[in-house]
Amino acid sequence: MNRLETYAIGSSELTYDLIERILNDNTKLVLSDEARAKITKCREFLDRKTDENTVPIYGVTTGFGSLCNKHISREELSTLQENLVKSHSCSVGVPVDKVVVKLMLLLKAHALSMGFSGVQVETVERILDFYNNDVLPMVYDRGSLGASGDLAPLANLFLPLIGEGEVCYKNKVIKGKEALNIFGWNPIKLKSKEGLALLNGTQFMSANGIKALIDGWHMVNCFDLFGAMSLEAFDGRIEPFWDCIQQVRPHRGQIETGKVFRQLLEGSEIIKREKAHVQDPYSFRCIPQVHGAVKDAMYHVTEVLHTEINSVTDNPTVFPDEDLVVSGGNFHGEPIALVFDYMGIALHELGNISERRVAQLIMGFRGLPEFLVAHPGLNSGFMIPQYAAASMVSQNKMYAWPASCDSIVSSNGQEDLVSMGANAATKLHKIIANLKYIAAIELMNAAQGIDFRRPLQSSPYIESVMKAYRECVPFVDEDVVMTDYITATMRFLDGFNVEIEKC
Repeated sequence: MNRLETYAIGSSELTYDLIERILNDNTKLVLSDEARAKITKCREFLDRKTDENTVPIYGVTTGFGSLCNKHISREELSTLQENLVKSHSCSVGVPVDKVVVKLMLLLKAHALSMGFSGVQVETVERILDFYNNDVLPMVYDRGSLGASGDLAPLANLFLPLIGEGEVCYKNKVIKGKEALNIFGWNPIKLKSKEGLALLNGTQFMSANGIKALIDGWHMVNCFDLFGAMSLEAFDGRIEPFWDCIQQVRPHRGQIETGKVFRQLLEGSEIIKREKAHVQDPYSFRCIPQVHGAVKDAMYHVTEVLHTEINSVTDNPTVFPDEDLVVSGGNFHGEPIALVFDYMGIALHELGNISERRVAQLIMGFRGLPEFLVAHPGLNSGFMIPQYAAASMVSQNKMYAWPASCDSIVSSNGQEDLVSMGANAATKLHKIIANLKYIAAIELMNAAQGIDFRRPLQSSPYIESVMKAYRECVPFVDEDVVMTDYITATMRFLDGFNVEIEKC
């Protein structure tokens, strides 16, 4: 596929695949002519509406939240929007991943390009300037209720547009005003409604969700591969992966998982040999059902998030053709809060079943030595990596508790039910961080077990993985510092992403 040099914001819907390609290709973003026309039309309509000033317009000629009954004079409209950005910039904690910040800029520019938000063209163009030049505002991971969207993190994201806040530029944190000076950019003079358009919306939740989807699908691929390797190490049976059994319970993910495992194990001497046992434990036999259900959950999250990122989620919504400015609740994060919690539960199950496979491998069953080491007793072998995996699986159970079950009243009772969607989104990264370690531990155990099956060979693909892995992490003859081997396995996985996903 040719490299995507440039993408015109507003020229098409954003999809998961398109966004991943934009990120991977370091694509330059421009504003499409169609989007420019829509934005201009909406802004001109709102200016006329503001000049008439016969009926209060929430957030345009009034205060915000519970202050919606406070009238704002025409002379103070710009100050109102600037004050909003400053006062709402309350995100705190750990700086969010740079990829998430870029995604926030991309998603906000796309949402504003639809022409229902009343912003200036130059405001959207400046957002694209930040994206294209890797001027990445400092945003932190805590502070959003997912209620009026992501007020606090989006405020921090857009402070630099008005010469405030901080950005990371060339791996150095500098003041927003300094960044503007470097490029000769003037601070944006916000017009009526613009601050609200920038701060209302679900782009923090959505950006974190997309990053989690990218990383989460990689984990799905990893656990498919390492699950197949563990099946080989355990001398497991192929029959549960046959297509006929998937077709009589035809969930999409289950069918796909059976097919992936048949492909991964094609040509294996180990899987073909006659088995002494009739059945495998659930952690092996039910991989199509468990891994498949995780995939189905991920597909559902992708579908919901696709709708979300192609929606207008600020408030009020401006409809020039209908002569309307409507105050509603499109910023509420409930639709994605629920599916992010679902995704967290699903991803957790990958680690849950993986740890059980690891435990089966070290129990001394099916001709394998106890703890996968030649002289157990003198050597503890692979005893304690299972402990570490179990610890992280337990922690992920805690993270899998649904954030969307909670709500705390805000804005003096005006915002009386919030989604907590930002917490649902950010904890996905914690679950995935643990999954990476759990995957590394399964790979270590599975590779050790396969080597105990020699001289039998696994499939050509798995043998190629084994060869590459053994160049980084050797077979364990006697006790070693396991932390070093886990760390080396993590490094191996970081460089092995593309190969896993190709398979």
